[in-house]
Amino acid sequence: MPEFHHFLNQLPKAELHLHLEGSLEPELMFKLAQRNQITLPFDSIEAIRAAYEFSNLQDFLDIYYQGANVLQTEQDFYDLTWAYLERCYQQNVRHVEPFFDPQTHTDRGIPFGTVINGIHQALQDAKTKFGISSYLIMCFLRHLPETAALTTLEQALPYKDKIIAVGLDSSEKGFPPELFERVFAKARAEGWLTVAHAGEEGPADYIKQAIELLKVKRIDHGVRCVEDPQLVEHLIQTQMPLTVCPLSNLKLCVFKDMREHNILELLERGVKVTINSDDPAYFGGYMTENFIAVADALSMTKTQAIQLAQNSFEASFLPTAAKATWKQQLQALA
Repeated sequence: MPEFHHFLNQLPKAELHLHLEGSLEPELMFKLAQRNQITLPFDSIEAIRAAYEFSNLQDFLDIYYQGANVLQTEQDFYDLTWAYLERCYQQNVRHVEPFFDPQTHTDRGIPFGTVINGIHQALQDAKTKFGISSYLIMCFLRHLPETAALTTLEQALPYKDKIIAVGLDSSEKGFPPELFERVFAKARAEGWLTVAHAGEEGPADYIKQAIELLKVKRIDHGVRCVEDPQLVEHLIQTQMPLTVCPLSNLKLCVFKDMREHNILELLERGVKVTINSDDPAYFGGYMTENFIAVADALSMTKTQAIQLAQNSFEASFLPTAAKATWKQQLQALA
């Protein structure tokens, strides 16, 4: 590994945009399918890998939901989360705020408790074994009606202490944030923070809706903010974080070439952008791979890399004192 790549791997990082279901590697998918006696439409791990080629978000989501079918028991959700956290440990990701999609599982008859208890236990064990801190975010699927999201919110209430925020994910086009204004208001009334996917496939206006109507603390993706100069200025002034996912953007054709990506341009303009892996099993890389992809395509400097890492802690839901500690550690690397 070249020296700068090694530096990027060792750099302390926080990951704020990661779908646990999207970290399901083909090997684990195959293993869980066998364990739960589920027949997959693939006869080998290689066949699954070959299926991880798509031209748009919907093609990806189709296989993503299919893969989630192998997740049946609390142990499955533990194993899924633990495998991701082991990667984090290898790449010096020190704090994580992963997403999970309960509707993907409850709609298959898997109890809400089975899902969250398996995930929560792995997060707790990673704190003990690896020193990785974490907060969990529950996402609503935007291609399903708001009434379904309200049901999910009710199911989550007994597990309130295990969830820090709610989010909004899945197919963005045609499903604007305004459709979920009521459920987000209810979530905030219950004391949860809010985040939302916006400005990936959807227009810049979806980012504005997420900020104004859903009162989000972060925008997930947000790269299409550049279509609205006033919005970019607002993001700079308010320091509203964008959890950007470079390899995901490339794989889903948001950008045709990594050299076209606007993350460093936004960083230099003062937007609080962060690097994240989104669905790493499907998009070709975890945190280090995303940092390296940006570094190699856009000639990222050490100063920029440190700033991106610092942004990730500042944009997290960690207490102020913890953020200050990480800032101090990162500035010592400059």
